[in-house]
Amino acid sequence: MIYARIIYKYKDESFALMLKEKNWNKNFEKEIYERWTKTKKQLKGNKIFSIDTPPPYVNTPIHIGHATTYVLMDMFARYRKMKGYNVLFPLGLDRNGLPIEMEAERKFGVKLSDISREEFLELCKKVLDESSYASLNSFLRLGISFNSWQESEDIGDLYCTDSESYRKLTQSTFIDLWNRGLIYEAKRINNYCPGCRTTIADAEVEYEERKTCYNEIVFKIKETGEEIMVGTTRPELICTCAMVCYNPEDERYKHLKGKTAITPIYEKGVEIRAHPIAKMEKGTGLVMMCSMGDLTDVRFFRELNLEPEIAINIDGRMNERGGFLEGLKIDEARERIVEELNNRRLLKGRKEIMHPVPICERSKDPIEFIEMDELYLKQLDFKDDMREIAKEINFYDESSRNILLDWIDSIAMDWPITRRRYYGTEVPVWYCKACKKPILPEKGRYYRPWTEKPPFEECPCCHSREFEGETRVFDTWFDSSSSILYVLGYERREDFFEKSFPCTLRPQGKEIIRTWLYYTLLKTYLLTGKKAFEDVWINYHVLDDKGKKMSKSKGNVIKPEQILDLYGAEPFRLWCVLEGNLTKDDFRCSFERIEGVKKTLTKLWNVARFITNFEPCEEKPTCPIDRIMAKETDRLIDFCDSCYEKYDFHDPAVKIREFIWETFASHYLEMVKSKAYNDRNIFSEDERKSAISTLYRTLKVVLKLLRPINPFITEKIYSEIWSDGELDLFPETVKEKEEMVKEKEEMVEMADLMELNHLVWKEKKDRGLSLKDGVKKLILPEKFRPIEKDIVTTHGVEKLEYGNEIQVLL
Repeated sequence: MIYARIIYKYKDESFALMLKEKNWNKNFEKEIYERWTKTKKQLKGNKIFSIDTPPPYVNTPIHIGHATTYVLMDMFARYRKMKGYNVLFPLGLDRNGLPIEMEAERKFGVKLSDISREEFLELCKKVLDESSYASLNSFLRLGISFNSWQESEDIGDLYCTDSESYRKLTQSTFIDLWNRGLIYEAKRINNYCPGCRTTIADAEVEYEERKTCYNEIVFKIKETGEEIMVGTTRPELICTCAMVCYNPEDERYKHLKGKTAITPIYEKGVEIRAHPIAKMEKGTGLVMMCSMGDLTDVRFFRELNLEPEIAINIDGRMNERGGFLEGLKIDEARERIVEELNNRRLLKGRKEIMHPVPICERSKDPIEFIEMDELYLKQLDFKDDMREIAKEINFYDESSRNILLDWIDSIAMDWPITRRRYYGTEVPVWYCKACKKPILPEKGRYYRPWTEKPPFEECPCCHSREFEGETRVFDTWFDSSSSILYVLGYERREDFFEKSFPCTLRPQGKEIIRTWLYYTLLKTYLLTGKKAFEDVWINYHVLDDKGKKMSKSKGNVIKPEQILDLYGAEPFRLWCVLEGNLTKDDFRCSFERIEGVKKTLTKLWNVARFITNFEPCEEKPTCPIDRIMAKETDRLIDFCDSCYEKYDFHDPAVKIREFIWETFASHYLEMVKSKAYNDRNIFSEDERKSAISTLYRTLKVVLKLLRPINPFITEKIYSEIWSDGELDLFPETVKEKEEMVKEKEEMVEMADLMELNHLVWKEKKDRGLSLKDGVKKLILPEKFRPIEKDIVTTHGVEKLEYGNEIQVLL
């Protein structure tokens, strides 16, 4: 259908077409989002909806996953604003931790260990200065409606995790937890990343299938001289072997119970014991338990209370326990001992296998297990409490709850919260040089113990006046887990915190359930005794059009800036909800998929242009067909409202698209346009106004329902037609008086009418006729009688009769 730009004249009155532009143009967006930036609102009142948004790292611009998930969060925020909530929707930038340091090392070609701390921190700041605001322009162009509970001192609604105020809060939470006896220092075996050169928590360890060699090595039985074959992928750790195990059900080795195995080369006697850790079907069925080859070894040593012997230094090289391997890197040591075993004829078999290797989630380096002093936050004592909290929170989608529960069940040690890096929040502790007692300052400001004097004069225990400042920083998740407390004003705006806590919503990716979500729940519970969130929304990933992860090396990356330059924000925002439900499945993204949804925006624009041919009127729908349309529109309102409430914008978007194309444009509009024009004076003035008012009311409802999804085009259309400022109020259903609705009129539904139209149009098409051609005779069920005038004028019916079923005679 082509809509002309006209001046409509009716009874000597003229009315100019309100939507003057022929098409929606992405260039309209800039004027709108620049206007939004000048109209910030502070939160007032008690009805608060708060979102603890995931601060993206700023070492690189936002990627397509960020763009997609933040657009969806913006829809949550806009809908709640329309429902009358004061919405807290802050923007944070994560500027702490390993990603920043790794980018500095990469960009400037240095290693943290090669230069001074001051020099390295300056390099980190250079990285941050160049990249921090690269993402802000993309968020602005996407129409993200961030806001906060107060205007910040320097950067509006934005907060940064390396700001003095944020780091002060992190240190404050540490001091509180320390004073409650929940933090302690201990020397334990921990995951250690040689690449990052720091301890990492279990939650930061991933497993990746990598090629390695499985070796069958000769051990001898001390008591009998018998040779046994022990399988291992870590022969360089023979020097730390503490036990050889076989499965209790394995008949081949039951005679070895209680005997002693002599390790090859190192000639050390170790106990042989039955234990289910050995699998009968795997390798030789005999395994050596060394300290520490993987997490299984770590847990085994803890279970049996064995004293570990660590053979790997923090620089990733073998130490003196490795004997002739001392000083070699792990890979070098592995090849060297294999060579030696082979020379001594103690290597009986070697084959290449795929083996799950624990790696650092950031650097992807294989994890080693090193004994180091670290500070720990207690979590083992609170596993039952955390399970209960996990059950209290509403999860969207429900299946994501099990990921959290499974992680809680798997926790086997307290959380090591200190890291031996530089760019992070410093641990606020000084140590007395005389008695070594750790001393914490009072809360209230940001401390840097490695470079400043303590805020006290003497040690409270021995009265010494000499101190040494802590050099370690916090695990980045100890920082990030403060985000909810920070955005709700904890210890800064206690009045606001009390009425807004717990936070309403935590939206985040499923891959950080075990880190950001879990640690936030744990830390918040330890500080407040309550759950951190009412709702948790977990998203899957955005992949390329073939279902593959996007990466620069594969050349399949789609950048948000490219999409915005090509199409603007609106097609992308609509694609985000039409593509699927991101809480249940991964998305496939391509330029073609995004471009495809532009047709719906064009359709909406054209429908609006057609409607604005007629002067708006506010009469209630009096004609049966208009009341049928009003009823169908009310159903759409109720459906969208119930779905939006549960963070489901996919199903409503699909329904709205169908409503625009089919119910509204193809059927209702086609049936009432002749009534709205009324150029043949077939209809009364009341009937004409009933149709026009229904057209405008339906358009207004569609714009409001689309408002959270497509804020630009809806504002453009709405502001050209109405000046009532009600676009940001969620639409209400029509409240009709009972006497206006007759029982026989209720018998006809929009679905019945659409079915009738499809039958008539199909019959004409099958006969090779134009849709404008008339119908000689139409037989209809009695329920269509109230709208017979509309049917006759729409289809050009010459004779209308009533019967049991629809019959079309051409």
